[in-house]
Amino acid sequence: MKTLENKIALVTGSSRGLGKEMAIRLARQGADILVTYNSNKTQANETVSEIEALGQKAVAFQLNVGDVSTFDTFFSDVKNALQQHWNVSNFDILVNNAGIIAHEMVAETSEATFDSLMNIQLKGPFFITQKALTLLNDGGRIINVSTGLARFSIPGYGAYAAMKSGIETLTRYLAKELGSRQITVNTIAPGAINTDMNKAALENNPEMEKMLSSVTALGRVGVAQDIGGVVAFLASEDARWINGQRIEASGGMFL
Repeated sequence: MKTLENKIALVTGSSRGLGKEMAIRLARQGADILVTYNSNKTQANETVSEIEALGQKAVAFQLNVGDVSTFDTFFSDVKNALQQHWNVSNFDILVNNAGIIAHEMVAETSEATFDSLMNIQLKGPFFITQKALTLLNDGGRIINVSTGLARFSIPGYGAYAAMKSGIETLTRYLAKELGSRQITVNTIAPGAINTDMNKAALENNPEMEKMLSSVTALGRVGVAQDIGGVVAFLASEDARWINGQRIEASGGMFL
């Protein structure tokens, strides 16, 4: 039985990596998907094709989550697409996934790096969520993406982890403020994942993957498929009583 039939999900950064896997897993459970990409339209179209092959509808939109000034136009396009492709005015699930990562020690972090992380990892999701609220159905789901690095510390990720800690706090406030609409808001916090965002770092430094595996209870680095199912569960009716929570999906890192 598909748990998300007749649902529509907006997944930011879903043309590749974790976001693509989230979108695919939601589609497998019966959801139609609003895909977003920053620069690679070809990858986005490939994601759309894979979702359509599963028997679901999908539409791709360009979105730079670090540029708040574009959000009104983006959501106007989303509203038009909802009417055109589904004959509805609202969607059901928002997944704030799009992001970047930076590895710089605090002493070496530039203001430009800090501002970029702030705009993409915290300010962007804050205002995307704010502007999405008029289009999100009551009883809907918001799923934010944090990181295991907000719980444990690996030198070089201070600025990145600080933004993700902000997302975790925002999640709790959103859950409180949106409770009257029966909208649940939760955070998923992946551990070390071998996706295209981290692929080069892991391949260029085999000792890093060995170290990360050694501090993980399940003895390996994660893959995208380890995360998509958790998002699909949180979006489902089975997770209706989970709210305002941080759920770490790290295989048991640094226990």
